[in-house]
Amino acid sequence: MAKDESPDAQHSALPDTVQLKVSGCGDAVAIDRDRHSPTKMPERNRRGNMPSELTSFVGRRAELADVRKMMSSSRLVTLIGIGGVGKTRLALRLAEKAKRSFSDGVWLVELGEVHDPSLVNDVVAATLEVGDHPGRSPQEALTEFLVTRDLLLVLDGCEGVIDSTAELVESLLLACPRLTILATSREPLNIGGEAVLPVPPLTVPDPDHQPALQALPRFDAVTLFADRAAAAVPSFELTEENRVAVARICNRLDGLPLSIELAAARLRAMSPQEILGRLTDRYALLTRGSRVAPARQQTLRLCVDWSYELCTPIEQRVWARLSVFAGGFEIDAAEHVCADPNSSFDLVDVVTSLVDKSILVRVPSRSTRYRMLETLRDYGRTKLGQSGVLSSVRDSHRNWCQHLVLTAEEEWVSSRQPDWLALLGREIPNVREALEFSLETGREAEAGLQIAAAMYWFWMSRGLLGEGRRWLERLLAAAPERATLARVKALDAASILAGFQRDLSAARAMVEKAHTLAEQVDDSSVQTVINHADGLVALFLGDLRHACLCLERASGSTAVRNDPRQVGALHMLGVTYTRLGRTACAIECYERVIEITESCGESVFRSYSLWALAVAVWRQGDCARALHLLKQSLRLARDVENPRTVAVCLEALAWIHADERDAHRAAVLMGAATELEKSVGSATILLFHLNHHHDQCVRVATHALGEAGFESARLLGVSMSFADVLAYALDESARQPPPATVQTTRTPVSATLTRRENEIARLVNEGLTDKAIATRLVISPRTVSGHVEHILAKLGFTSRAQVAAWVADCR
Repeated sequence: MAKDESPDAQHSALPDTVQLKVSGCGDAVAIDRDRHSPTKMPERNRRGNMPSELTSFVGRRAELADVRKMMSSSRLVTLIGIGGVGKTRLALRLAEKAKRSFSDGVWLVELGEVHDPSLVNDVVAATLEVGDHPGRSPQEALTEFLVTRDLLLVLDGCEGVIDSTAELVESLLLACPRLTILATSREPLNIGGEAVLPVPPLTVPDPDHQPALQALPRFDAVTLFADRAAAAVPSFELTEENRVAVARICNRLDGLPLSIELAAARLRAMSPQEILGRLTDRYALLTRGSRVAPARQQTLRLCVDWSYELCTPIEQRVWARLSVFAGGFEIDAAEHVCADPNSSFDLVDVVTSLVDKSILVRVPSRSTRYRMLETLRDYGRTKLGQSGVLSSVRDSHRNWCQHLVLTAEEEWVSSRQPDWLALLGREIPNVREALEFSLETGREAEAGLQIAAAMYWFWMSRGLLGEGRRWLERLLAAAPERATLARVKALDAASILAGFQRDLSAARAMVEKAHTLAEQVDDSSVQTVINHADGLVALFLGDLRHACLCLERASGSTAVRNDPRQVGALHMLGVTYTRLGRTACAIECYERVIEITESCGESVFRSYSLWALAVAVWRQGDCARALHLLKQSLRLARDVENPRTVAVCLEALAWIHADERDAHRAAVLMGAATELEKSVGSATILLFHLNHHHDQCVRVATHALGEAGFESARLLGVSMSFADVLAYALDESARQPPPATVQTTRTPVSATLTRRENEIARLVNEGLTDKAIATRLVISPRTVSGHVEHILAKLGFTSRAQVAAWVADCR
């Protein structure tokens, strides 16, 4: 439009028919722009212009409730979120539900296709059929029209004309006391009185824990996929054969409704398994959206392109650079990766803006943390590759990661250990990303070795033995075979992990290789490393005298420093003395470790040694002290989420309770200990001489309970969650497991619902209607409906199918 065009010319340039295209909600709605008086309500439709819904609405029960609450106290509510997350559909459902509350109706204005900010007022006026008025601007005419009306105005897709929309909204709200506005945008309007609701993706199954078929309807993303799939292919239904593929599709697509609908449409030509296999290039696969949807929502790429175009150049650059992070990041990490000597900008401001524009999501955490949906991360990486800096930015990311884990290793035996455990737990996806990059480049495999070797302590404490060993062995194979301290440390870590997994031949071979390399490494610390590895592998192999010699050297002849290998060697020296029958020497080692770690606030090694000391004093007959020490160890292990120590403590507690004739408790604890040992891929391999205590415990408990009773109690322990079994072992749980039944779920129905609601939920699971339930329970159908509504609200569900799936999963 030419700059010298008059306002009247601009107004006349607006088409007489404004097409409102609503994705997934109905056909385009045409609104004729007649020349009415600004104070006259349109005759054609006094109650609004809301389109009919052509497809079912899925989920969003919590968001619907949140917005209704917001609208009770604020006259401006803005739904924000990335494109394709379902803001428009949610707004339309809210508007439909609210229309009876507004005597002058509910009106939808589609701004997503408006690119000229000067036309915002005209488009709103055209939608409301407010005609031109001589001598008045469109905004003045709108104000006069709305000033006395009780009306809900839905402004959809404000992000492209955010400033002019915000200006109009603020003006109208100030002048029109009965006007309420519900807006959708990729960023807030940022005006006074605005209530903002971020619209999250739909719920998806955990990729590491695939639910049963009956439980899938609990996840709104899966329900949406199944619904749209059945529309595309009427014979489609969720089955045992396709459930894993469907769950993974929904997870890979971040629970974004647009992406899920586009994927479901592909079922006309592909199976779920084939769709999943092609999601490596989601932008090429997810095309051909609804013809009546706005252009920006026709394909996934166009949808994300639109978000990218709404960002400033510096925001686009930061988006691309932040895409190298996996699983999230904190601001100090972002500063390292986004540093640019040729550009000066405030990163915090840019990150805040990207949050406002729904590119980044702030993650609830002890520290401020952000993440990017995988869909947006893929897009950012593509842009990074196109700019030719992908490799250098990934270098920066790996360097940051390397510094992080090496610092964690240096401070492992200190009061900062719990903080490092928590931080590394949050950053493990980034560590994996850095290790994978080190393998891809080859030339950087040595840096990857340093990262993996330093991560050994974390992997051991969290029971991630298999993962740690796989990374170490892959990097050892990829890195040049040079005599470096990093390589010796990596061999040390890999050999011990192999030993814990009972792969003793591999463990011995790696120690021998480490010995050969250590002779060529000019570093005083290498002897501690090699003696640590040699001593532990000798212990695994049963060569106790050689183990004792090596571990004495590794722990140091003088005072033990805050070196994790020295402290670990001292603890394992105590284990070796125990195996040799030198109990007094073993107790001295354990007490020294406890003294060292207690003085500096360390937790992991202290919990190990508290357990070992407890077993030693119990074998000497001091049961009371043993129980006290084991509970101390369990509390520390819980604080640092160490399943290996929890497992051996539970086993030892079982022995003690069997001695005290509490057979049921002993059997429950044994079941829980066995399950934890399986989960970390390691058993109490070092304590062969204690195996007879395990066998004796089984005999005593089985004799007292009978075989069926013992198995029932043992399975109860197997089924308990990590938190529940700890509370049980520490006598912290008010609700102890019943002695006669096996609980196979971690969340019993009765723990959430009332007795009557529990009863009705089970009947819903049987497929009964409200009328049938009413007949069964001799109550009115209306009462049943009320109970079902309460059940849905308590569980956060939107359908009876989800309730049925939940009950089935809880059984």
